[in-house]
Amino acid sequence: MTMTRRGALITGASAGIGAAFARHLATEGYDVLLVARRAERLEELATQLHQQHGVRAEVFAADLTDPAAPAAIMTRATELDLPIDVLINNAGLSASAKFSDTPWDSVAGELQLMVTAVTELMHRAIPGMKQRGWGRIINLSSLAAMSPPGEGLLYTGIKSYVLNMSQSLDMELKPHGIHVTALCPGFTHSEFHDVMGTRAAADRLPSFMSQQPDPVVREGWADVTNGKPVCIPGNRQQAHRRRHTTSPTAHSVLCGPHLQSLQVDQLHCEAGVLVPDPSRDHRDRHTSQVHQRRPTAARRSHPGAARTTPARTRPEPVVGQRRE
Repeated sequence: MTMTRRGALITGASAGIGAAFARHLATEGYDVLLVARRAERLEELATQLHQQHGVRAEVFAADLTDPAAPAAIMTRATELDLPIDVLINNAGLSASAKFSDTPWDSVAGELQLMVTAVTELMHRAIPGMKQRGWGRIINLSSLAAMSPPGEGLLYTGIKSYVLNMSQSLDMELKPHGIHVTALCPGFTHSEFHDVMGTRAAADRLPSFMSQQPDPVVREGWADVTNGKPVCIPGNRQQAHRRRHTTSPTAHSVLCGPHLQSLQVDQLHCEAGVLVPDPSRDHRDRHTSQVHQRRPTAARRSHPGAARTTPARTRPEPVVGQRRE
């Protein structure tokens, strides 16, 4: 009896986190369908994966800003008889101009790439996963999705959609054996910065503020395997990062005017942009709750009651925050 290997579709697979996912899944024995715009880069990676791991590695060059691309990708997967058991929605970009200064064609392309295509690929892949009773979906969100929105940029809103949609779908699909995880990395070294023209600024950031693609991928895959709907890679390093401040160079080059009023130690770096640290905000709100809930002497049961040390009250968790 011939066993059919599971298959994985990876978008944005030519470099960075996408290429790291392709290597990781090939190591795990998955056949892969690699999608990106640069066919020659995909061919090189596919050859490498087949030679090193013996898996089937197929290539499909597509631009996901084209509304016809998701359907074409799934049609190609069917023609190749390659089941999509794993879907990695990784392709993305970030506009460098403000919303009102960006031509509509560019805005529409950004939405198509990171909202519509992500949603359509899931919608087209899920029926087969449900039929087979197994599936894993990772959608690239961002730590920026948990932060206050940046002035004039769609990126934060788009990544918030990806985060919330992933959590909703995970609840819907868990009974069918399908896990959905929003992967929310912080600042990650990749070719993203070359494409966006932020490489020089990114290289000036201190090393403790950045992550490498391979550890991000390992943590993301571990969490989707274990059924966790949200993955923030490098979470163990967050306490260390909050003890440091950003360099003047990072603050002046990467921080927008709308963040200048914030204290530097309240910022972390995400995709080349410094944004408020959400964990810092949650910590401050927890501290406020402790003060509000602390019992006082005025709450003793009667005037003659013995003086006792008030029991320490555990603060209620902030809505939306996961307690590990």
